[in-house]
Amino acid sequence: MTDGARAATPPGVRPREAETHCPYCALQCGMVLRAEGDRVEVLPRQFPTNRGGLCQKGWTAAELLDHPERLTTPLLRDASGELRPATWDAALDRIAAGIRAVQSGHGRDAVAIFGGGGLTNEKAYALGKFARVALRTRHIDYNGRWCMSSAAAAGIRAFGVDRGLPFPLADLARADTLLLVGANPAETMPPLMRHLADQRQRGGRLIVVDPRVTATARQADLHLQPLPGTDLAVANALLHIALTEGLVDKAYVDARTSGFEQVRRTVAGYWPAEVERLSGVPVADLEATARALADGSAIILTARGAEQHAKGVDTVSAFVNLALALGLPGRPGSGYGCLTGQGNGQGGREHGQKSDQLPGYRKIDDPAARAHVAGVWGVDPDDLPGPGVPAYRLLDSLGTPGGPRAMLVFGSNPVVSAPRAARVTERLRALDLLVVADFLLSETAALADVVLPVAQWAEEEGTMTNLEGRVLRRQALRPPPPGVRTDLDILAGLAARLDDGAPDTGPAAPPTAGTGTDAATAPPAGRAARQFPTDPRVVFAELRRASAGGPADYAGITWERIERDEGVFWPCPDPAGPDAPRLFADRFPTPDGRARFHPVTHRPAAEEVCAEYPLHFTTGRVLAQYQSGTQTRRVAALRRAAPGGFVELHPDLADRLGVDEGDELVVTSRRGELRAPARLSPTIRPDTVFAPFHWGGAARANSVTNDATDPVSGMPEFKICAVRVEKA
Repeated sequence: MTDGARAATPPGVRPREAETHCPYCALQCGMVLRAEGDRVEVLPRQFPTNRGGLCQKGWTAAELLDHPERLTTPLLRDASGELRPATWDAALDRIAAGIRAVQSGHGRDAVAIFGGGGLTNEKAYALGKFARVALRTRHIDYNGRWCMSSAAAAGIRAFGVDRGLPFPLADLARADTLLLVGANPAETMPPLMRHLADQRQRGGRLIVVDPRVTATARQADLHLQPLPGTDLAVANALLHIALTEGLVDKAYVDARTSGFEQVRRTVAGYWPAEVERLSGVPVADLEATARALADGSAIILTARGAEQHAKGVDTVSAFVNLALALGLPGRPGSGYGCLTGQGNGQGGREHGQKSDQLPGYRKIDDPAARAHVAGVWGVDPDDLPGPGVPAYRLLDSLGTPGGPRAMLVFGSNPVVSAPRAARVTERLRALDLLVVADFLLSETAALADVVLPVAQWAEEEGTMTNLEGRVLRRQALRPPPPGVRTDLDILAGLAARLDDGAPDTGPAAPPTAGTGTDAATAPPAGRAARQFPTDPRVVFAELRRASAGGPADYAGITWERIERDEGVFWPCPDPAGPDAPRLFADRFPTPDGRARFHPVTHRPAAEEVCAEYPLHFTTGRVLAQYQSGTQTRRVAALRRAAPGGFVELHPDLADRLGVDEGDELVVTSRRGELRAPARLSPTIRPDTVFAPFHWGGAARANSVTNDATDPVSGMPEFKICAVRVEKA
């Protein structure tokens, strides 16, 4: 909570409260915010996902609202190279002039937008619309490309749809066996562990696949500890065993799937003994896992450990193949799912932030999709740009011949979060114009020509979509501080200037309490104001129309229904009809209603170890920090719990290197180096070192990571590269 010495609520005045959701991960835990005077505290809330629980990040989330480092005025870089306070008119005028100059000299695609997986649905939708209507650029993507894109692509090609969990979280407790692949929810989303505890209490088994003995793996009945980058081979071996032992559900495969025969032939070569040699996972553990998954109900969940590879789509497909062969998807307490990472990682990719998508999870190169969305937007379908390029390719092209020369960044910090981060930093510096909208001066904002202060989660209305596909309401506790605007206000102000030079009218007034979802109207101003309203209720109503008929159909979802029903699961096409907490019970949303197998084969990591770089390097998160750390590194309690980066290595490796606990280490790859103290742990493989990715500066893990990407999803290979380790 904020400083308790601040003014208290006057006698007789009731504290203000707002029911909302945590600003961090995709679990989107329910919470209550209470303001007494200037003091804000977080209170528990009984919500289905977290049932009153929060992790340390959630309990301390309100401390950022009045943080002394919070940005409250725009900043412009002056002739001396310093960022100086400026007015909103000066900031927006400079951005508009810069965009005009760049597009006049280099074409519309010379301006790019980079969004974030923490933006509300309304802001993600408006950002995609702004790129395609106001800027008419094809260059938009977002940091969610580095979170869920591999699982999304695998889900679409197998099931015809991408929803992280096609069932509610509560179903986890119904599974006789849970298989977690590359997932560590005990540290990344602790309240989820309550559902796993329920599963264990009723006699269920937990199996974890992870190169490290994580906090989650320590609770498992069986832990498979493969070499990083070999998960695909492990999945194919599990299906091989299921075939040889007669565990495949032939009736399900025949009735509800297609393409199995080719997969059967492919996995025939994945003998368990050969996969043991490749991955290090004992044959006995592979056999025990396959038998457990076939014994009753089972759920297979993947996360970043399996997905953040240059073969991430194929790796996820291998586990989807396994789930389909065992007849799991669509059955109670069974199925395949993905644990989405970022707060709105699901909704953020459904409504237009991705380079190849339009709202409702429509494909931007589909003529029917273009016609529908263009009709909602009031533009000619031919005026909509085509597909852009995935996030890393976009960042890598900045400032190069033919690449974008200006970029607007909303809700992301690629200087810390992007692979091969030193290269990305160079590309950002090469731009003619870099604009960053944030509420703290991130490492990326520190490079910007213009920095725009924006509202925080407790100061704006909107919706988020959690890892279950449950659309949630975010309620505002208070307005933003003076001088701070919402992202919707910023987009409207820029659109007005780019449209006809109309003067900016300042932030819109908040919506009137009690108005219906469709009752609020757009500000009575010019064309740009009509196209880019600042009231999130109006934006959501338009989003509903734009998504109608698409795979992610929100047409039947209203804010009132969300509040009444504790969230609404998409697809939900009819306001009076049911939503969809569970998918695939009767058919899959494919042309023939069948799920599709895809044969996939193991291939080595994009970069293998060698004499010069003899160790495997992998990255991940720690309990007290989140993503690039822009927020959590500024919370005192979280900083005490996790004060800085480190390099985790096995004691046997430390002995070979002459390293003691706490020694400063240098980890070097072909792309760069990181420096951080050693942390010795017997729970990691002796051939692998680990570093968390929450810190910038010398401890920046992504200085080292590989920028090789998956050819289908564009996912970079964060989880494995070759390094050497030395004492500093």
